[in-house]
Amino acid sequence: MNVIDWLLDSDPAIRWQVMRDLAHEPANVVAAERARIAAEGWGAQLLALQAQDGRWGGRAWSNDWTDTFHVLELLRLFGLDPHAEPAVRAIALVRERVDWRDPDFETPWADNRFFQGEVEPCINGNVVATGAYFGVDMQPLVDRLLGEQLSDGGWNCEVENGATVSSLRTTVNVLEGLLQHERAIGGSDEVRAARHRGEEYLLERRLFRRRSTGEVINDAWLRFAFPTWYHYDVLRALDYLQSTGEAPDPRVAEAIGVVEGNRGADGRWLLQRVHAGETHLDMEPGEGSPSRWNTLRALRVLEWYAQGG
Repeated sequence: MNVIDWLLDSDPAIRWQVMRDLAHEPANVVAAERARIAAEGWGAQLLALQAQDGRWGGRAWSNDWTDTFHVLELLRLFGLDPHAEPAVRAIALVRERVDWRDPDFETPWADNRFFQGEVEPCINGNVVATGAYFGVDMQPLVDRLLGEQLSDGGWNCEVENGATVSSLRTTVNVLEGLLQHERAIGGSDEVRAARHRGEEYLLERRLFRRRSTGEVINDAWLRFAFPTWYHYDVLRALDYLQSTGEAPDPRVAEAIGVVEGNRGADGRWLLQRVHAGETHLDMEPGEGSPSRWNTLRALRVLEWYAQGG
């Protein structure tokens, strides 16, 4: 079985993206496959787990991956059609019934509705991405993120604890949110300029090197996970950049080399990292196994680079 056929032998969440990004099927064929996410496979499984209080896992956010925040992130990454009736119903429940209250902790933002966000830009960037994707007005939270952009161009969740420089991990979360917001409303000069400053922060570091010394910041970033959750790696950053539709910057060349270097002899990429935590779905056989998600994302990144955007 060739790699494309292997990718297509999977869940609709993967299959429709392969059809769109790699096989370049007609739009109506892609749309028909995408529509299946709400009715079968992983997407339908997650939708069925939502409680009547709007939550998954009993919480807005938790230290594992079964909560509302992380399930909505997966549904967005799956490409669940935001206009599909099950998606509309699920988002309405979240908007109406979910706040940031946690039964185990007292937090000053407990009464915030889910799509109002909380205080950490890495979390709020993801909330913006999800809300904008599913048709929620995220402008107030976007305005907050714009005000939190640091002078070096990025963002850092640890500003409350004294951080004065940005982090790649926080920055990529915010960039994904700003891009979804632009797509939802048609964009604005202010948001686009902030996003480009954030992208420059990544590119100045070649996506994984210290600007000051050129050293690799974290060797783990050269091994790929899916889902990444709030974590960072080179493939996530490249997949974000290709999703902007802009031509690849020459400074991604080394990161592209990392992706190519991780391809196996069979043309597939492995699931190289699994971020510990309980989850509703086991989408891959396990760490070290061939990964359809990583292979899909790596192939579309390489195609984007080869074609110049």
